[in-house]
Amino acid sequence: MKVLIKSATIIDATSPFHQQVKDILIIDGIISKIDSSIENTGEFEEINLENLHISTGWFDTSVSLGEPGFEERETIANGLEVAAKSGFSSIALNANTNPVTDNKAQVNYLKNKALGFATKLFPLGTLTKSSAGKEIAELYDMQQAGAIAFYDYTKAITNENLMKIALLYTQSFDGLVLSFPKNKTIAGEGYANEGVNSTKLGMKGIPALAEELQIARDLFLLEYTGGKLHIPTISTKKSVELIHEAKQKGLDVTCSVTPHHLMLTDDKLVDFDANSKVTPPLRTKADTEALLEGIKDGTIDIITSDHNPLDIEHKKLEFSNAMDGTIGMESLYGVLNKVLDAETIVKCISENPRKRFGLEIPTIQEGTKAELTLFSPEGSFKFEEESILSTSKNSIFLGEELKGKVFGIISDKVCLNN
Repeated sequence: MKVLIKSATIIDATSPFHQQVKDILIIDGIISKIDSSIENTGEFEEINLENLHISTGWFDTSVSLGEPGFEERETIANGLEVAAKSGFSSIALNANTNPVTDNKAQVNYLKNKALGFATKLFPLGTLTKSSAGKEIAELYDMQQAGAIAFYDYTKAITNENLMKIALLYTQSFDGLVLSFPKNKTIAGEGYANEGVNSTKLGMKGIPALAEELQIARDLFLLEYTGGKLHIPTISTKKSVELIHEAKQKGLDVTCSVTPHHLMLTDDKLVDFDANSKVTPPLRTKADTEALLEGIKDGTIDIITSDHNPLDIEHKKLEFSNAMDGTIGMESLYGVLNKVLDAETIVKCISENPRKRFGLEIPTIQEGTKAELTLFSPEGSFKFEEESILSTSKNSIFLGEELKGKVFGIISDKVCLNN
């Protein structure tokens, strides 16, 4: 690989070239030179794109694909291609497959299936056997095989003692526990935010309390046990406040949020479009404002697409019967670029995720390995089904105006959009 990137604005707060426009020469995967102008002697593949910005490669901490078991939704091969062209040089793969990833053999299977792609795949193992919430899974063995954290995807752990044991046990090997913020008893059979809109539309509501009660419980357990806790995809104002208070106490807790919870509210439900059925449900304007503020003040560490492809048989149904979930990798940057600055975006989708999940943090300096995302913050476009590369088309952002463009990534390979 011999690649010359021309006139790129570097977005990397850890680099001495941060916010500077530079040429970058990459030879055999290593950044060999960064300068104001580097001549192409004819032996380099040249990348010269309008208003080009580059950052360290993005890392999505919550991606579902389908393989094994649900290949009709998305295969690993196509999913990694989508990730690369969406700007992600690494993804964490959720364990909601069939069979679920609850042992080292399954971790090894996923790692082997992902060899040779530009985007790296890091498996998440289940926290409990069969993701059933009854017994702790083979956490240590899975971590030794390459699992980077443990999560029963969107399934709340109802057994407090099991969560306590998980937080205690994982300390022996510095493991990271993820706990989905939903009290199942309070949530009941709800599928929309409990409030004015759910009442008007006749939808069964999930109160914000269901999320907040679970978070409060987990934070009490974390304070008692110690350990490392990550709370994925929070959605309410009070959740932000609870996690902020926990961090002030010095607890080792982090959290993430999705772009759809930053940009959309439950006003979107008036169309009864099942693509808007997600978990947690879309909340209120006050919640989206609090989430954005939580990102800006550092309470919220990570932004994830929570990419969850679902086939038409499970999604194009009556709202109450459709499965929860939206694809999100392809729209993530275009959404975030409307509400956040470039430096904050990169911190939340590159630096912070790697730090929390124990991965090496790349930097844009001479002599370092090239792991780069190429994008432009300019321009707007309507997100349409025709432009979706994912096998499943269940996007909550269909028809929305998004801002900016992702060109692709340079990692072990160059993978750019046509």
